[in-house]
Amino acid sequence: MKEIILLLAVLSTSALAYERLQGPTELLFCDKDKALKGYTFFGVGSRTYLLDMEGLVVHTWPIGTNPHLLDNGNIIDASKDDPSGFQGFKEVDWDGKTVWEYTEKREGYAPHHDWVRIFNKKLNAPTTLYIANKSITNEQAVAAGADPKKGPYREGQMDAVVEVDMQGNVVWEWCFFDHVVQDIDPEKPNHVGQGKTIADYPGRININMPGRPLRRDWLHCNSMDYNAELGHVVINSVQGELYVIDHDGTFVASDSKAGIAKAAGPAGDFLYRFGDPARYAQGDPPKVLENWDSATSGHKQMGGAHDVHWIRPGLPGAGHIMVFNNGQYLYQRTPQSSILEINPFLDANGRDTGKYVNPPNAGYRRESYEKDTHNQPRQISKQVVWSYRSVNSHGFFSHIGSSGQRLPNGNTFICSDTEGHFFEVTADGKLAWEYINPVTRDGAVRTIEDVLPMANSAFRAYRYAVDHPAFKGRDLTPKGTITERASQGLDIQPKSRKAEDRQPARYNKRQEQ
Repeated sequence: MKEIILLLAVLSTSALAYERLQGPTELLFCDKDKALKGYTFFGVGSRTYLLDMEGLVVHTWPIGTNPHLLDNGNIIDASKDDPSGFQGFKEVDWDGKTVWEYTEKREGYAPHHDWVRIFNKKLNAPTTLYIANKSITNEQAVAAGADPKKGPYREGQMDAVVEVDMQGNVVWEWCFFDHVVQDIDPEKPNHVGQGKTIADYPGRININMPGRPLRRDWLHCNSMDYNAELGHVVINSVQGELYVIDHDGTFVASDSKAGIAKAAGPAGDFLYRFGDPARYAQGDPPKVLENWDSATSGHKQMGGAHDVHWIRPGLPGAGHIMVFNNGQYLYQRTPQSSILEINPFLDANGRDTGKYVNPPNAGYRRESYEKDTHNQPRQISKQVVWSYRSVNSHGFFSHIGSSGQRLPNGNTFICSDTEGHFFEVTADGKLAWEYINPVTRDGAVRTIEDVLPMANSAFRAYRYAVDHPAFKGRDLTPKGTITERASQGLDIQPKSRKAEDRQPARYNKRQEQ
């Protein structure tokens, strides 16, 4: 019996970032000297949890898909437990009472994945930005220059960024469809023009993207953020690119229609894009090499990326863009996820210009890998100023979802969605804190056995310092671990699923692509 207790004690304090068939959940490791003291926040199974550094529950909210914590202690989340598709949003206060709701009622708009509450300076009021797929008919696509030979374009969709005020009025909108370019038909709009190519238009997206004709959920954008200082919005596509657009410069406070029209014009073209310059003919695409056993990622920097955002003012790296690179579609023999910190203002000399620099103009550096990973060298953008990946390439990989967050102490907090794996690392990659989400489709468990990916998935997770304004004056008394509370019948747990229905509900309708 003593030997069993000793083994459990060892397991509970080990990093466990190695191949295993089963292991404990909840808190695995905490270095109190290195970790940022605060509270871990995540939503799963229609419940949002706030945990202390020991992994003890200090508060919950009765909603939990992709919750966003507001400074007043409220959270805003999808109205349905499915980030890949829902009709609107719900804001609940600290006690779980609904204080605001919004439903998208317009035909042809499908909200999904992400949103952000901002303070609109021109309205002097809070508003909510969200991602929505906007339907594009076959006739609209062909008229805009889509190649008729690749059609018909049934169920075509392109992502839009929609902004609503607290009364539910649409006050601004931007859509990819208004910023397409094509080199197929000079008689159609958006043609590159005589003597020009797609490479001359990094601020627009090729509607005839090689190998990817327009279809449902064409770009599958999954995250966005707003930079209040710049007045810009960044939006990320799972295909491996992120785009920066001008919000404040196209917003017209007195006339929403005028603002939407301005955003649809040249002023709404991309200010910056990063990730896959081959998409606009300014870089090499991934390809299989001559001997078939090897491949190259070309100049593609990320694949399956999620959680794009600006590092907040006052934090190390403030003003830089951070994104979770899932590591899909990069043709590596051993796929591995990473966190990327990007300075979009760096030029080829490594100088911060104070303005956006097209990544191909900044250049690349060759990065090689330990021979035992069997991975080919890659070309890494010089605008990537910091990154994290586990030393063991099998220790950290999530093919879907996930998040990364810079902390006030310079550490980075990471959520690896598919394994429900939350951990904090120092600037030099040392582990400071680690936790495994115990909430599975079949309830909260103390041990995770050999199961399919996403059995205990968590879309995102964040760490907030103890002095965060949302916690001021709140009762944050520890109330036991999640599994302890579940054994007492507390909190809402997911219903058990049949063996043939093991895919989480949120991905039943639309898979990551």
